[in-house]
Amino acid sequence: MTTEEDSRRLAELGYKQELARTWSGFSNFAISFSIISILAGCFTTFGQAWNNGGPIAISWGWPLISLFILIIGFCMSELVSAYPTAGGIYWWAATMGKPVHGWFTGWLNLIGLIAVTASVDYGCATFLNITINRLTGGAWEATLSQAFLLFVIILVLHALINIYSHRLISLLQNVSVWWHVAGAAIVVAILVFAPSKHQTVGFVFTDTINNSGFGNGDSGLPFWFYVLPLGFLLTQYTITGFDACAHVSEETQGAARTAARGLWQSIFYSAIGGWILLLAFLFAATDVDEINKQGGFVGAIFETALSSPLATAIFAISTIGQFFCGMSCVTSMSRMTYAFSRDGAVPGWRLWSKVDRNRTPVNAIIAGCVVAALITLPALYAPAGQTTPVAFYAVVSIAVVGLYLAFLIPIWLRLKMGDRFEPGPWTLGRKYRVMGWIACAEIIIVSIYFILPLKPSAIPGNKNFAWTDVNYAPILVGVVLIGIALWWALSARHWFTGPRRTVDVDEVPIG
Repeated sequence: MTTEEDSRRLAELGYKQELARTWSGFSNFAISFSIISILAGCFTTFGQAWNNGGPIAISWGWPLISLFILIIGFCMSELVSAYPTAGGIYWWAATMGKPVHGWFTGWLNLIGLIAVTASVDYGCATFLNITINRLTGGAWEATLSQAFLLFVIILVLHALINIYSHRLISLLQNVSVWWHVAGAAIVVAILVFAPSKHQTVGFVFTDTINNSGFGNGDSGLPFWFYVLPLGFLLTQYTITGFDACAHVSEETQGAARTAARGLWQSIFYSAIGGWILLLAFLFAATDVDEINKQGGFVGAIFETALSSPLATAIFAISTIGQFFCGMSCVTSMSRMTYAFSRDGAVPGWRLWSKVDRNRTPVNAIIAGCVVAALITLPALYAPAGQTTPVAFYAVVSIAVVGLYLAFLIPIWLRLKMGDRFEPGPWTLGRKYRVMGWIACAEIIIVSIYFILPLKPSAIPGNKNFAWTDVNYAPILVGVVLIGIALWWALSARHWFTGPRRTVDVDEVPIG
């Protein structure tokens, strides 16, 4: 498909070509692969799975949940093939349903993308904090306040890269893919050949751990139906953000095919690479007591199984991978902000939908990064005895719930449309129905689990209750849902009509 054909298809969907269409199909794949980032999620949320299920939550939970996510990805690939716009899932929902569907989808997606940006950049700051501490021999103390300072600096750098280097971003996305492939391979090789001993196959695939405080150890119904599913947050969080392929589709050549292919392939290859990486972690996890003592922190594996230089090298590889990931997150988040504002949904929409002479949505980039910093402020505090603030996992939960609920709405609307849906060149055919229902069920179940308390001391009324332990994801998501529902009922339903056409199809010449 030529650039003129891409522009014409975009005009048929109602928009003129404002963003620069310079991305290749590989670059489109690369942004979602970078946002999924096995060098980010597999490292930063490893402790969540270790403490809630242990090895089986990782060795079995990862491929199982990955399969469900791939089904969600297939459903979304069909949609991006039919509707390749920067608004992505918001546009799909408004077009297949009513303006109210677009309204809720857009806000949930936007909140999720901002939270993903916040969580990835905070995770990057945490690992950078540790890396600097190790390189300076402890002179850099690696406190929570220093982590937050690094977080803000990283956010600013990502904003500046996105503002001033549009073509560089596309290049860096491609570099990021190879960094993730080579970096993960190096980490696996180190963990296979450097340790003097490894765990058994039985430990990796059958052992359970329950450090959550819920239930009676690692047996009984509470473990299997409450604790273990909380461990699946590792997979569900890591393999997310793949809707980026849709958000940059207006910048991608041949988007109706390449964006659809890039979306599901980013999930598939990340699932395989992530599983290999995580198995390498588990086989190297020989000092279980020390890992438990450090709250399941993945760094405890490297510190106990490897020499100090090799452990530092792994921290550095992950930190750089997370930096690439955060850069991609800002790109995706800003495009969604731009597209949603272009249709008048965001307060001050004229400001956020403006592009500069380089055809970059500068104001949208800045606004998203500022909000990402604000919602992460509670990460300045951590519960006594813990190094990772619960706020980090709360922001992670907000990202997962916000994004996946946003995915749910257009997938459900596609099911309702049935044969009335006009597919693009990439389609599921008759398989859309069974895949759609599986995707909807998985999203609903996951969204419920990830707003639940992560530990007993987060439950009001518990004698050890502490606000620093509270998973504030349901509070923030709930407040936002109530807020946008009231906003819709009292105001937006009178003026928000969904996507606004900015061009007529006959204005675009046939190539």
